[in-house]
Amino acid sequence: MIDETLLSVLACPRCDDRPPLRQEGDLLVCTKCEHAYPIEEGIPNLLPDAALPPSRWKQEETGKSDGRES
Repeated sequence: MIDETLLSVLACPRCDDRPPLRQEGDLLVCTKCEHAYPIEEGIPNLLPDAALPPSRWKQEETGKSDGRES
């Protein structure tokens, strides 16, 4: 879990207005564009190339929640 203080200063690098991020499991998700950034060994990877588009990370999360592998 990312510390709330750290989470409050992190922002989406893809969006010009730097909207806040929310944590969903092992991902930080932009509240505007919905791209998700992985948290790897407790460290958020906010590099634009690491971003997962909404269709991909939502599909992966759905697969995990119903027991299927993606």
